[in-house]
Amino acid sequence: MATSTLRKTRSTGRPTLEAVARLAGVSTITASRALRGLGSVGPDYVQRVKAAAAELNYVTNPAARALASSRSDAVAVVIPSLSNAVFVDVLESIHTALRPRGYEILIGNSHYSRNAEEDLIRHYLASPPSGLIVTGFDRTESARRLIDASGVPCVHIMELEEAEGVHCVGFSQARAGEAVAEHLIARGCRHNAFVAAQLDSRMMQRGEGFRETLQRKGLYDPDLEVLTPSPSSIGLGCDLFRQLLQRRPDVDGIFFGNDDLAQGALFEARRQGIAIPERVAIVGFNDLAGAADCVPRLTTVRTPRAEVGRIASSLLLSMIGNEPVASPVVDLGFELVVRESA
Repeated sequence: MATSTLRKTRSTGRPTLEAVARLAGVSTITASRALRGLGSVGPDYVQRVKAAAAELNYVTNPAARALASSRSDAVAVVIPSLSNAVFVDVLESIHTALRPRGYEILIGNSHYSRNAEEDLIRHYLASPPSGLIVTGFDRTESARRLIDASGVPCVHIMELEEAEGVHCVGFSQARAGEAVAEHLIARGCRHNAFVAAQLDSRMMQRGEGFRETLQRKGLYDPDLEVLTPSPSSIGLGCDLFRQLLQRRPDVDGIFFGNDDLAQGALFEARRQGIAIPERVAIVGFNDLAGAADCVPRLTTVRTPRAEVGRIASSLLLSMIGNEPVASPVVDLGFELVVRESA
């Protein structure tokens, strides 16, 4: 069949997948799989299909595919922030894992709002994606019911929960907080503070683990908890560190719920000539960029952000393909990285 004939497709005038398949000499199913990057199609077929698609200027019609399958070739990922480097690393890993498999990544930013997250989930499920990745478990009851009733495979990230039908990839935020408390106590710190901002559920779980450990050791002082809903930042860390030492000059250990707060504290300590860790030991969380280059270098909890995205994507692909899942709960753990600040 001549190319000119192949180009005359349907009433829209756009080239169809069937036309691409005919030109490549393969079935429509093979052409679809080749264009989606599925590994079940041999490289020779993939090359022929892609060449035919390029010759015909074929563009995949996701709406038509979604209509045929009742789901789109998209994966919706709902995170609480696009400015937090933690979630940038997770998203990059998810994109790297899923895009070559032919999935479009829909990114929803809830801005740490449960109601905004519910709206995003409702919007995405109106035209069901192939899969859904959501952050943690702190959401509205309506959002939970929407996910449960949708039938769309869903993976929760950054937290763990043992519950029927729940699939999740992350680590124990509370145990990470416990590890920090134990480290500061082992260093001889007896007046330990927890300083946190944003106050999302994961931040509060870290604080809970830290608090419970201090309580068991008889070292807990509620006056040494500094909690603010303000967005976490280096500047805020400077302010909170200065205010804490003015109010409680006896503090000798501080766990900051995020590295940017801890980095701000190190800057402020340097301005004031406060010796770290001799005067006060400082620990951060996440091991973000710059933590290893601070003066002094920041002791922090390294979290497996890229690995969370990769494993969550692999788990989701198995669920989409109705393949067996070895474990619905994947605990990737964390690492306390001891450097110079504590």
